[in-house]
Amino acid sequence: MKKDQFIIPQDMIYLDGNSLGPLPVAASKRIAQTVEDEWGEMLIKGWNQAGWMRQPSVIGDRIGKLIGAPAGSTTTGDTLCIKVYQALASALNIAPCNRNVVLSDSGNFPTDLYMAQGLLKTMDQGHELRIVDPEAVSAALTEEVAVLMLTHVDYRTGRMHDMDARTQKAQAQGTIVIWDLAHSAGAVPLDMAGSNAEFAVGCTYKYLNGGPGAPAFIYARPDLLDQLQPALSGWLGHEQPFAFDLDYRPGNGIERMRVGTPSILQLASLEAALDVWEGVDLQDIRERSIALSELFIREVEARCPQLKLASPRDPQERGSQVSFHFDNGYAAMQALISRNVIGDFRAPDIMRFGFTPLYLEESDIIAAAEILQDILDNDLWDTPEFKTKSAVT
Repeated sequence: MKKDQFIIPQDMIYLDGNSLGPLPVAASKRIAQTVEDEWGEMLIKGWNQAGWMRQPSVIGDRIGKLIGAPAGSTTTGDTLCIKVYQALASALNIAPCNRNVVLSDSGNFPTDLYMAQGLLKTMDQGHELRIVDPEAVSAALTEEVAVLMLTHVDYRTGRMHDMDARTQKAQAQGTIVIWDLAHSAGAVPLDMAGSNAEFAVGCTYKYLNGGPGAPAFIYARPDLLDQLQPALSGWLGHEQPFAFDLDYRPGNGIERMRVGTPSILQLASLEAALDVWEGVDLQDIRERSIALSELFIREVEARCPQLKLASPRDPQERGSQVSFHFDNGYAAMQALISRNVIGDFRAPDIMRFGFTPLYLEESDIIAAAEILQDILDNDLWDTPEFKTKSAVT
């Protein structure tokens, strides 16, 4: 447990690290150092003297260790939307040309589907985005499918795909595989190299605690790197960015998946956040998160019969979050937040709770369940204040 390495307001029980991780203590100092000592003192010299230009790849390798990727196969930058677009465009470029289906499921995060829809529309080559129920993915893997694009852990329910089984089934059919790790990186042990999947993408502001808007990451299997032709051929993915050639030539290896100028302040925050993971065994994190989530389910089901479990019952089939159905879930969550227990809501009726062993313990879980019981037993959610929806739920 590393609770002392995070800034969490006193008396707050934070069960929303699956949406936005808390501020690491070291991040403020690291950002200030970047602003004052690097930007302030070095100005443009910081690109060389402070190593700003190398940061996306250096930090990419640190994330690579957390997702089981070999060095030189992961880089950071831009947003998850951009990385989804890059991965899908690259996957379609190397997929068999006689296939026209991109397969995904209804548990995929909507932005991934939106990016796919936009890409396929602009390509205008007869591709189809086919969306099936999560349980139907395996049966839907036919020889029409060029690319399988899945979110590893469902953002609403926490249901977790069997990465190895899905990847092996897809590749046996000649299908390219992309995994979105937004809700699993830093929460469950991952082995991208062992899975043999071609691509993975993810964000860093959830379990990795990089801060709001922290850079995304993209992984590509090492044997594919030199044949990828980036659809977003930005200047920092060029072989020689400062040659300022008028024609694009892709950079070496994963460097070609860089696009625009890196956000140095965000990378500074992420760098400090990744320091927290030094010496942490993700298998230990997984065991603790299962113990905490199982405790929460037991406590909530014993105290709050109004709620219905939306997540898989088997902890091996879910990530590091637990969700419950409740018709008045939004209002109940707002009431809970007003009592300093922070979770969130996902339409249409899901109350969502994340379990992050770096800063949560059993006493937090029991106290949260007790407060939830009080809110439900006494209908404390039933006020106009809690029913008025904010822009972010």
